[in-house]
Amino acid sequence: MSTDEPHADPGAPPGLLAVIDMQRVFAEPDSPWAASRFDEAAAGVRRLLPAFAERTVFTRFIAPEHPEGAWRPYYDQWPFALRPPEARLWQLVDELADDARDVVDASTFGKWGPRLAARLGTGGRLVLAGVSTDCCVLSTALAAADAGVEVLVVADACAGADDESHAKALYVLDLYRPLVRVVTVDEVLGQSRPAPR
Repeated sequence: MSTDEPHADPGAPPGLLAVIDMQRVFAEPDSPWAASRFDEAAAGVRRLLPAFAERTVFTRFIAPEHPEGAWRPYYDQWPFALRPPEARLWQLVDELADDARDVVDASTFGKWGPRLAARLGTGGRLVLAGVSTDCCVLSTALAAADAGVEVLVVADACAGADDESHAKALYVLDLYRPLVRVVTVDEVLGQSRPAPR
């Protein structure tokens, strides 16, 4: 995990917070896609929200109406997920739904695209939280970094499919410094300074 201090100007806006896929399908323990430690990630997200206010975008993973290409065997493996966007499993969890005034839906793991790019603007910092660290967060971070965006992944506001997958994804993400940096909620909020390297 990176302990590098964020290098943007301290007086600059905090950037855009993208809350990735905090949906029932990843929250409910009986779901085949339940994310380990979802509740802990949600607690981290709740701590971040006041600092970003209207500079927050929520995303939702939704199934395509007609899967194509490699998505066909993917949904053959997970047929339960072939539901329309309004289905209960795709809804954001109740505790965050009221804060989700700006929602981007995508049928891809990565959520970086024209809508997030437009919300971020040029020269901004993208702060990522949500689930799952080892899938949609990872895919979003790498696509944004390839576009030249500074990305912060907030480790304690994310959750993976399980603890091991979460840790492995954070390790891989930290290899992309300085394009992608793994940080904590406290670091983003400026409540603690990173330890010296």
